[in-house]
Amino acid sequence: MSTSKTENRPKFSEIKTGQEFKSWYWLKAELVDICKKLGLSYTGGKFELRDRIAHELDHPGTPFPKKPKKATTSKFNWAREKLTLETVLTDNVSFGPNFRNFMKSQVGDHFYCHSDFMDWANLNPGKTLGDAVEAWNKLEKRKEDPNFKRVIRPHNMFNQYLRDFFEATEGLKLKDAKKCWAAKKTQKSADGVVRFEKSDLQFLE
Repeated sequence: MSTSKTENRPKFSEIKTGQEFKSWYWLKAELVDICKKLGLSYTGGKFELRDRIAHELDHPGTPFPKKPKKATTSKFNWAREKLTLETVLTDNVSFGPNFRNFMKSQVGDHFYCHSDFMDWANLNPGKTLGDAVEAWNKLEKRKEDPNFKRVIRPHNMFNQYLRDFFEATEGLKLKDAKKCWAAKKTQKSADGVVRFEKSDLQFLE
């Protein structure tokens, strides 16, 4: 879908419906600020905040439907228990300082909890931290493949935009990509997602 340079995002006070609100790009800081002004909870992920605001626009004063919390069976305290290679991953695994410090003690200070590793841990209750160390090392080894690309989470539109920009163009620089992004994110779309299109290069003219 092509965009127009004149189609810029209106002020929030000018938006009347949830669908219209969700057709624009918003920073999380903006969403938090809007929630505060509307007296809404401002905890949660970016898309959750966006949906909460859209619901308020369409159904003023009515509670936002809460997602059912994932039920856990384990009472293991990941923040306080001493962790070993034999510690079993549970359905309430937490990646706080205790967990991260243990992993650093096994793989080095370069350890960090990237999303791929956390997904692995959450999907493998019953495995041990020894297995987790092995899994992390395998995930890191993928970087040696020049064709490897880590999956970018949907909420991180900027990084996805940059990747798509450079895959579709040649000879352009980061400042060019950022200029296109800055203009494109003010444009309306069906779902509020900022996607790179070749037509975005008009913003460099």
